[in-house]
Amino acid sequence: MRAFIVGGAGGMGQGVARDLIKQEAVEGVVIGDLYPDPERLAPKLRDSSKVTLVKTDVNDHSAMVQAFKEADVIINCAGPFYKTAVPVAKAAVEAGVNYIDICDDYEGTEILFNSEIDNMAREAGITVLTGMGSDPGTNNVLVKYYADRLDRVDEIYLYWVVAIAELSGAAWDHSLHMTLGKVPQYIDGQLVHVDGGTDVVEEEFLDPLGTCHVRYVGHPQPLTIPKYIKGVKNVIIKGGLIPLWVDELIKEQKETGFLSKEPVTVGGTTVVPYDLTLKLWEKIPEGRDKGPQASGLKVIVKGERDGNRVTYTADMVGRMAPGTGIPASIAALMMNDGDVNEKGVVAPEGCINPDKFLAAFVARGAKIHQTEKISSLLGK
Repeated sequence: MRAFIVGGAGGMGQGVARDLIKQEAVEGVVIGDLYPDPERLAPKLRDSSKVTLVKTDVNDHSAMVQAFKEADVIINCAGPFYKTAVPVAKAAVEAGVNYIDICDDYEGTEILFNSEIDNMAREAGITVLTGMGSDPGTNNVLVKYYADRLDRVDEIYLYWVVAIAELSGAAWDHSLHMTLGKVPQYIDGQLVHVDGGTDVVEEEFLDPLGTCHVRYVGHPQPLTIPKYIKGVKNVIIKGGLIPLWVDELIKEQKETGFLSKEPVTVGGTTVVPYDLTLKLWEKIPEGRDKGPQASGLKVIVKGERDGNRVTYTADMVGRMAPGTGIPASIAALMMNDGDVNEKGVVAPEGCINPDKFLAAFVARGAKIHQTEKISSLLGK
């Protein structure tokens, strides 16, 4: 298998590449990046005979199509995905190559499902697997794993936190963007749009994270999960950046216009407040608390089985780059093995076999803390 990783020199892309080069089935990994500096790569990638580093511009459609034709799978790790998911997926389909991304922006997912790309991929016999990272990605697969063990699924809650010690580059763009405007949630059997960054709740995560605050964020799961988990009433996605001062400051910036994308003129110069604020967030002052080098996920699935109420809960904690990159690598290998057969645009819960994926994930050292709570419905 030959893989082409777009945005491959970034943290998430290298997370994918580090897992792929260990696999016997992988002949080569092309790391495509707008800034293809070998010094950006981890030594194991820089020294690997399987790795080739090339310059790739997601805005150069014809060059991407030509380059992609030499690969068996395209893995898009170039965020923010509200800007990149659609052009890279379109180039992959035109090149006739299966596509995977780690898209966590609902806008990109919405366009992929509702644009010509879906029909183009179906006609070409191509799989466009979107959202195959950590969140979305692993938690979508966990939802399917638990849903398969229930007679009916009623509610799904997906929570995550990321310490800013793990954030860099395009991840900051996504982190600010996901709280702007109205974001999708699936509530009472309907897709609704709520104010991003609102409805803050406390949730417990595994050590070293502890009690964290999460709020509504713009992720794709409320759009995708109801397509595959029929009858579900609620699909709620909330996330947070830690330490808490980060989200509190972002809230103030949002309220005071520092996250506005409307240009303003200052001293004869036109600037976009969002762009300036984003640039400033990329360098945290020395001495500020950046939290632990860890991120966390929590998946809660509630439903019914054999006349009883059942609640499944899964918790994970770990580093963001491998936690995001390894799922995409596993999915690429599953494609190569013929375990992913759906054509057109599809989400992880619609095409990934949960048992095979989770077995591979755990074999790579992942630890998932799971609980099952059963209560009788008699008399109700």
